[in-house]
Amino acid sequence: MGAGKDEEDVLIQVEAVTHALQDLGFEPLAVPCALNLQSVADRLKRIQPAFVFNLVETIGGTGRLIHIAPSVLDHLGIIYTGARTDALYLSSNKLLAKNLLHGAHIPTPKWFVPAGLENLEHLEGGRYIIKSVWEHASVGLDEDSVVFAEDPGFLLEEMKRRQERLGGDCFTEAYIEGREFNLSLLGGEKDPKVLPIAEIRFDGFPSDRVKVVGYRAKWEEESFEYLNTSRCFDFSREDAPLICRLEEMAKACWSLFGLRGYARVDFRVDPAGNPWVLEVNANPCLSPDAGFAAASVRAGMDYSQVVGKILQDSGIFLH
Repeated sequence: MGAGKDEEDVLIQVEAVTHALQDLGFEPLAVPCALNLQSVADRLKRIQPAFVFNLVETIGGTGRLIHIAPSVLDHLGIIYTGARTDALYLSSNKLLAKNLLHGAHIPTPKWFVPAGLENLEHLEGGRYIIKSVWEHASVGLDEDSVVFAEDPGFLLEEMKRRQERLGGDCFTEAYIEGREFNLSLLGGEKDPKVLPIAEIRFDGFPSDRVKVVGYRAKWEEESFEYLNTSRCFDFSREDAPLICRLEEMAKACWSLFGLRGYARVDFRVDPAGNPWVLEVNANPCLSPDAGFAAASVRAGMDYSQVVGKILQDSGIFLH
């Protein structure tokens, strides 16, 4: 899973962060993290780095091992950037994340796992989106991931049919029709700084077409979805109460998961104006052309300043 432009993008992040660290006076060295963890640990012991800027998103081609890299660093006693092991695990497992959000009374769309559907006699008719429990970067996700269902058995069969494509474990959640927002957060001295809010607009989409920021929209530059989704930072005065609400909820997510360094929270806002948290991403993409960097530029920060802030929030002192 995950082999493709989403994994190639990690190498772009490595190059960009390397240049930023050099600008900040460090001498970075890229160290891949693979399933042979003893080899990784031995190499780190030889290098004895002052810290590790953790950009690992998958190990062995799967996102379910994302927490292993910081866990190894914990074991070796090496300081690293970004979310700690437990926060990365809890936020990357979307079912655990949704349970935590629900328990904290932070709205997230209702969801079902296969076992729950097997015991369900009645399903409220509507659109449902089928997602991977572990994979991020919209891997395995596109508009055909949204199905209309009013029978638990039908939805269960659809999930089983897509299970392999989604890397194994999957779940389904109510599809929220409405506006989509990304909130990027950067660690600060007391509270995280909410960078300018981005709305993903589906301007070229026909009214009857499902609007999803899926794999094609993110990675396939020639696709209809990529060409017809845009990022907008400009809002009307009428949106001010909603923007405040989204900021409060994003900060609540940061606190709930114990995040550090940087993060992104994705929302859908239904036609009644109610925001719903779709995902909490503890290590969002840091590519120069991705949403986090775009929000940083909008905030008046260059890439090296962002990397410097991430280091400081992770307890790493600059020269």
